Amino acid sequence: MGQPEVVLGVGGGIAAYKAAELLRRFTESGHAVRVVPTASALRFVGAPTWAALSGRPVHTEVWDDVDEVPHVRLGRAADLVVIAPATADLLARAATGRADDLLTNVLLTTRAPVVFAPAMHTEMWEHPATRENVATLRRRGAVVIEPAVGRLTGADTGKGRLPDPDAIFEAARRVLARGTAGPDLAGRRVVISAGGTREPLDPVRYLGNHSSGKQGYALARTAQARGAEVTLVAANTALPAPAGVTVEPVGSAEELRTAMRRAAAEADVVVMAAAVADFRPARQVAQKIKKRDGVEPEPIALVRNPDVLAELAAERRPGQLVVGFAAETENVLAGGRAKLARKGCDLLVVNQVGGGLAFGTDENEAVILAADGTETPVPFGPKEALADALWDAVSQRWSPA
Repeated sequence: MGQPEVVLGVGGGIAAYKAAELLRRFTESGHAVRVVPTASALRFVGAPTWAALSGRPVHTEVWDDVDEVPHVRLGRAADLVVIAPATADLLARAATGRADDLLTNVLLTTRAPVVFAPAMHTEMWEHPATRENVATLRRRGAVVIEPAVGRLTGADTGKGRLPDPDAIFEAARRVLARGTAGPDLAGRRVVISAGGTREPLDPVRYLGNHSSGKQGYALARTAQARGAEVTLVAANTALPAPAGVTVEPVGSAEELRTAMRRAAAEADVVVMAAAVADFRPARQVAQKIKKRDGVEPEPIALVRNPDVLAELAAERRPGQLVVGFAAETENVLAGGRAKLARKGCDLLVVNQVGGGLAFGTDENEAVILAADGTETPVPFGPKEALADALWDAVSQRWSPA
């Protein structure tokens, strides 16, 4: 089996220089890349740069090597097409089926998955015309990554910044891995919690847990690659934000509860993957609790935190799916089944933790329990594999029988 063929289309924006790093990521990971820059893109980065980094000739015009019919051949040969940066003009031309340069011809002839990574000023991204063009492309099956928030051209700051090239590469890699399966979550709004809450005891100490957030982030990355609009409520994580995912940081269980209930109001599926503390100190001390010689510390009284998963399940809108996670140390399946019934959610992912399992690792093993009684074992493997298995279960519940 040969190298995967990737067409990297480069739009005419200042962020074109970042596409050089994206190109390097593809080539260093074993992908064969053809770079197709627009005429405007060549004003920012010249063809010799693209040829040197890709190790292949750069086509810029439909009139180059006419005998090879490049406007058809490139699209047909591609296993993946990535457009970065995708300017407002390029999104508009793609959405309306224009074929006025080599890149838009490639977009019309390819049957491979297409990923757009937009970059533009905030006002352009928020304009109704751009939003309609993005919706059209997503409806047709393309993956349009939400732009990042940050410094734009000049002194401007806002949403419209090209996501980090590493993050674009990871998102594109996941789309390529799915092949022709397509973005089955396109048009869906997904809300995911990740990480572990911390309940303050004093200004220095807290009650917490060992959750790293890796499983929740894997869920966010895979959902985005499958076309969903993803909001990630992240409790005390130190992981890079996935490309195209809106991340809302929180600290305590109450903060997570507020963020999840607000985001769930517009969501099609809500996934509670975060490890939420069951208890919090009854009293938060204003100053650091100090050790005093010969004096034993006062016992710490605890009170229950709200049951966020049960609340979300009870408040869900018609058609909305609610998914929970259960971390068990013993009697894993029995505990999971009891929790599924008690919480009232549609799906529950139950896994064993402790002894180096699940928390902080890159692998997981679980069983997906459904309210209808079905059980889907997911063997030990990368957390992304478990995430895809869960999205398969979700997608099946939206598909016609």
